[in-house]
Amino acid sequence: MLLLLSFGFRSGFGLFVKPVTEANGWGREVISFALAIQNLSWGVFAAVSGGLADRFGNVKVVIGGTIFYAAGIWLMAGVDSVWLLNTSVGLFVGAGVAGTSFGIILPAMVRAVPENQRQWALGVGTAAGSMGQFAVVPIVQQLMDTYGWISALNILAVSALGMAFLAIPLARYSGKAANEEDLFEQNMLAALKEALKHRSYLLLVSGFFVCGFHVAFITAHMPAFLSDVGFDPQVGAWSVSIIGLCNIFGAYISGSISNRLSKRYLLCFIYLGRSVAISLFMLIPFSLTTVVIFSGVMGFLWLATIPPTSGLVAIMFGTRYMALLYGIVFLGHQLGSFSGVWLGGWLYDHRGNYDMVWWLGVALGIFAALVHWPIKEQPVARLAEPLNKA
Repeated sequence: MLLLLSFGFRSGFGLFVKPVTEANGWGREVISFALAIQNLSWGVFAAVSGGLADRFGNVKVVIGGTIFYAAGIWLMAGVDSVWLLNTSVGLFVGAGVAGTSFGIILPAMVRAVPENQRQWALGVGTAAGSMGQFAVVPIVQQLMDTYGWISALNILAVSALGMAFLAIPLARYSGKAANEEDLFEQNMLAALKEALKHRSYLLLVSGFFVCGFHVAFITAHMPAFLSDVGFDPQVGAWSVSIIGLCNIFGAYISGSISNRLSKRYLLCFIYLGRSVAISLFMLIPFSLTTVVIFSGVMGFLWLATIPPTSGLVAIMFGTRYMALLYGIVFLGHQLGSFSGVWLGGWLYDHRGNYDMVWWLGVALGIFAALVHWPIKEQPVARLAEPLNKA
């Protein structure tokens, strides 16, 4: 439920691009930059929150994140200046998402199950976030249609506070996992240095940049893009919702099969699949049918990257500092998100369309497939050698 709400609220901000810009007479680059700050803030605070969760427990981090999340949404309501827009939906919401979403919750879920069920748990958690995208985005659109965009944001801000209560059951899964890797004493700084010298980990970080670029650009700009080419605003909302619905299945299947198949090969397939889907979407004439099919295919591949990516972090380094180390990987994701959201708005204002960003997404998908290919799916020597002896 926590992941459902956190990711659901976050997925609805693309619906506010046109009303906020029209109300203030801004270009789309203005709100695009604010959403880009949100993604960058999310990435930076994900790494910080991961370290805090590993040290002090995840409940305190989730409660703090909830406060930032609700405050950011509330301040966005009626926003009339660029600095307030960047602070509210940018900095505050980004910090709030970091403290309430995958980087904090997935490590707790991993610790709650036996090792042979890790990938399944990651799939379930990722699918829950996708359910939020499917369930919450149409509700946000309905609130906007009924009460206006300002009142809709106020309602969402109050609703977001409920996430704090959902953090309480996570307390027992904070800190160390009760498994063999606890036998190897290592402090947080040593774990970070070990990871940053590991070639496969660095490749994973660079590849996850592309996932962020795709996801953030489409989430933020798909409603406006579809409106520009002649569709009703409801189509944009339902496109984002369909992506979330199909990703429930994609994320769950990805988590289930990545326990049996090569995680790096699965990631190569996902990124190449995205490139093919975007290419066909841009080459075939737009229609309601092509929008629905594209949304479904992209949804199936949407967050299917998270179970194998987070699973690789657990394989390489164990779960002791997983929140921190996954947070660093996720920072790479959010640097991509920043680039996708901001470039979308900047290129739209300068070229009058989103075509170049779509084709850049195709090229980046191919790049991601190439950098995942040489990743080694094995524990670091510190963990592997004693286990091999045993």
